[in-house]
Amino acid sequence: MSRLRMLAATAAVAATALITAAGVSLATPDATAANAATTAPQATSGGVKTAYFAQWGIYANGFYPKNMVTTGVAGKLDFLNYAFANIDPTNHTCFMANKAASQDESNPNAGDGAGDAFADYGKSYGADISVDGVGDVWNQPIQGNFNQLKKLKAKAPNLKILISIGGWTYSKYFSDAASTDAKRKAFVSSCVNMFLKGDLPVIDGFGGAGSAAGIFDGVDIDWEYPGSPNGHTGNHYSAADKQNFTLLLAEFRAQLDAYGSQTGKRYYLTAATPAGQDKIATIETNKVGQYLDYNNVMTYDMHGGWEATGPTNFQDPLYTAPNDPSSPIPPGQGKYSIDAAVKAWTTGDSAYGIPGGFPANKLSIGYPFYYRGWKGVPATDNGKYQTATGPADGHAMSGNVPGVSFYKELTGFVDNPSMSYFDDATKSSWFYSNGTFWSGDNAQSIKAKADYQHCNGLAGAMMYSLEALDPAVTLFNNVVDAVNSGTAGCSGPPTTPPTTPPTTPPTTPPTTPPTTPPTTPPTTPPTTPPGTATPWAANTTYATGALVTYNGVTYKCIQGHTSLVGWEPPNVPALWGQV
Repeated sequence: MSRLRMLAATAAVAATALITAAGVSLATPDATAANAATTAPQATSGGVKTAYFAQWGIYANGFYPKNMVTTGVAGKLDFLNYAFANIDPTNHTCFMANKAASQDESNPNAGDGAGDAFADYGKSYGADISVDGVGDVWNQPIQGNFNQLKKLKAKAPNLKILISIGGWTYSKYFSDAASTDAKRKAFVSSCVNMFLKGDLPVIDGFGGAGSAAGIFDGVDIDWEYPGSPNGHTGNHYSAADKQNFTLLLAEFRAQLDAYGSQTGKRYYLTAATPAGQDKIATIETNKVGQYLDYNNVMTYDMHGGWEATGPTNFQDPLYTAPNDPSSPIPPGQGKYSIDAAVKAWTTGDSAYGIPGGFPANKLSIGYPFYYRGWKGVPATDNGKYQTATGPADGHAMSGNVPGVSFYKELTGFVDNPSMSYFDDATKSSWFYSNGTFWSGDNAQSIKAKADYQHCNGLAGAMMYSLEALDPAVTLFNNVVDAVNSGTAGCSGPPTTPPTTPPTTPPTTPPTTPPTTPPTTPPTTPPTTPPGTATPWAANTTYATGALVTYNGVTYKCIQGHTSLVGWEPPNVPALWGQV
C-alpha cells in the first residue's frame, strides 16, 4: 500500500477553511515552544534520526525551514529528506517545473511533468519567516526553500540534507530511467548535476549554474515500487525492475563517489522501501545493501480507511496478533507488521521467495505523524477489530482526506487518556470515542518501537512528516527521547555501526494503495504571474500568480482565493508570498 501522500493537495481550500472556521493563525510555531538541542547521549543502537520536510508544507500548514530552528528539531536530527523531485516523462532525467500534479488517484498521468520550482527556489521569504531573520532580495540567485535550507545548515552544521526523488505520484518513470546502462548513467548524472552541483534551470529569473551547490548532501530514492503493479495508477513497471533497481543504486553510488572525490566530501545514498512482503519480494534484498547508507522501510499505512467498512486495524503494528482479522498477503499467508518487514529484509521469508541479507544496522523503521481512522465503529472492545460505516472525517490541514488526520488536528483526541488504548499483542496504540477510531502512535507505542530498534541492532527511526506536528513538536520529541534512551533486557543481536554513513528516504508502505492523494505539491503558481500589481483589497477574488501591493510591498498569490478582511498578505503566508 502507499504511504501517506500529499495531504495538503488543496492548500487554498484548507487555509480558507482553517481561517474561516476558527481564526487560527497560520504563522510559524511560537519560539517559546522550542526545545533545546538534545543533550541526551545516543543509544548504542538504533540511534539515527531522519525526518521528511514536505515541499508543500509551506502552503496551508505554514511550516517553513525556520520552524525547525524555533522548535529545536534541526539540532536533534541527523538527516532531513526534502520531498520530492520528479522524473521527466520524455527524457527520464531529473528536471524542474511549475506545474500542479493531479490529485486524482485514477489518473495515470497525474504526475507527468509536474513540480513546484516556485516552492523550491522561487518563493520570496520575508524576514519574519526566514531562518536567519533576513528577508530575500530581488537579485539573489535563488530564493524559496532551497535558500532557506542553505541557511538552516549554517544553524545546524551537523544536519545532512538529502533530495528525495520519486514518491507516490512521481515514481511513474523510474522503470524507464533504470532500464538500460545508458539511461541509468544519464538519469543519475542529471540528478547529480541539478541537486549536488546545483545547476538549476532558470525559472522566473532564479536558478542557474551552481546556484544550489552545497545544499544537498546526497540522494534518497523513493521508487514505489520496482517490479510491482501496486504503485500509482499508470506507473511503468516490469520484471526487469528487480535487477535494474540494484543497478540504479550501483550507478548512483558510483557517481556520488566520483563527485565526492572531486569535492573531498562523502555523499549519502538512501532509499525508501516497502514494508509489505509482496513488494519486498521484487527487490534484491541481498544485494542493495552494499550501495545504500540507509534503507528507510515505510513501516506504516498497513491498514487504513481504504478498507472502508473495516474491520478497524492498526496502521503500524509492531507485531502480528494471533486474532488479526485482516486477510493474508498473497501469495503466502503472511500479514503486515513491522517485525515481519524487518525479518523479510534481514533474514528472509521463504513463503515470498525473499532471500533477506540486508544489514540490520543500515535499516530504519518509520514513525508516522498522522493517523488513519474510521467512523461508525461499535464500542465493542473500544472499537478494535470492529466494522465501520466508512473512513473517518478528514480535517483541513491534512487536505480534508477521508480517513486521515495530522497529529496537530487530533491532539485533544489522541492525548486524552480516556480515549487512548494500547494493544499489548501488537504494541500498537489506538484512540476511540463516540464511534470514531484512529490508529497511530503515541509515547507508549513509540517507546515499544524504539526498544525493538535497539534490541534488534537496527539503524534508527525515520519520521514522516514534520508539517503534521503541533507547535510543541510532541511526537517528534517522543521519538527522539525514545531513540536516545537505553533499552533494558535486550536479548537481540549486538550493534555494529554501519560501514557507510547515515542517510534517509521517503516512505513506502505495504498493502494496496489507499485512496489518499498523491505525493505531489499543491497547485503551483504559473511561471509568469498574470497582469501587474494592484493594491490588495478585501472581498476580491485573486487567481494563483496574481500580483498585489500592500504597505509598499509586492506579493504574489500562492493559491487562488477570495480575500476577506483580516486576510491581508502578511497575515496569510499560506496564500501570499513576497516578491
